[in-house]
Amino acid sequence: MSTNPSFRNYQTYLKIGELLSLQQPLSRAHDETLFIIVHQVYELWFKCMLHELEHSGGLLSEDQPDRAASTLKRALRIVKVLVSQLDVMETMTPLEFGAFRERLGASSGFQSAQFREIEFILGYKRPSVLESFPDGSAERERLEARMAAPSLWDAFVGLLARSGYSIPASSLGKWVSRPVGVDSDVQDALIRVYREDARLSAFCESLVDLDEGMQEWRYHHLRMVQRTIGTKTGTGGSSGAEYLLSTVLAGPFFPDLWEVRDRF
Repeated sequence: MSTNPSFRNYQTYLKIGELLSLQQPLSRAHDETLFIIVHQVYELWFKCMLHELEHSGGLLSEDQPDRAASTLKRALRIVKVLVSQLDVMETMTPLEFGAFRERLGASSGFQSAQFREIEFILGYKRPSVLESFPDGSAERERLEARMAAPSLWDAFVGLLARSGYSIPASSLGKWVSRPVGVDSDVQDALIRVYREDARLSAFCESLVDLDEGMQEWRYHHLRMVQRTIGTKTGTGGSSGAEYLLSTVLAGPFFPDLWEVRDRF
C-alpha cells in the first residue's frame, strides 16, 4: 500500500479491515462475539496503559514528577474504562456464558501477559507468574525483563533520594523480584514530603489515585466472575473467583503511601 498520506483514510490508517476480521467465534452462541470483543479491547487498553506507565517511569528518572503525574492520570482514566467494561460483561447471564464456555479450552484471562506486565511495572512482582508462560516465548521474555527492571515505585524512591531525602542505599531497588512492601525509612521521607514539598506530595497522591483505581478493578472483576460462574473453577484450570479474591486481599501496590497516613 502506498505510504503517500493522500492515499490514507480512516479505514487504512486504523487498519479497520484487519481489526474487524479478528473476531472469530467458535460456536453459534450469540454472546461469544461480545466476550471476544471485550477481551480484545482489554488487551488494547493494556497496551496503552503499559505505554503510559513506561513513560511515567522515564519521566521520574528525568526528575519530572509533574509530567509523570499527568501521565498517571491518563493511566487511571484507562483503568476506569476497564472497570466500566465489566458492566457490559455483566449483561451476560451464567446460562449465556455456559453456551460457549467449553470452546475456550485452556484459555483464561489469567494468561494475559500484558496485565502481568502492568502488575510488574507497578511493583506486584511474583516469580511464580512466569511459570504460566513457556520458556523462550515472547511473553515470558517480556515478563522476565519486567521482573528485572525497576518498578514505578523504585523510580519514585530513586527520585526521593536524588531530591535530598534521606533514603538509605538498602531501600533503593529493594523490591526488584518481589511485591513492594513497607519500608520505615521511606515512610520517614514521605512524612517530610507531605509536610514540606507540595510538588512531590501531589505526585504521591497521583500514585494513591492509581492504586485505588487498580483495587477497584480487582474488586469489580471478582464480582463479575462470581456473578457469571459462582465459585466454579475458572477457564484454563484457574481457581476462578478464589484466585481473584486473593488479589483483592493482596493489598495495595504502594503500601507505604497508605501506612504513612497513620503517622500524621
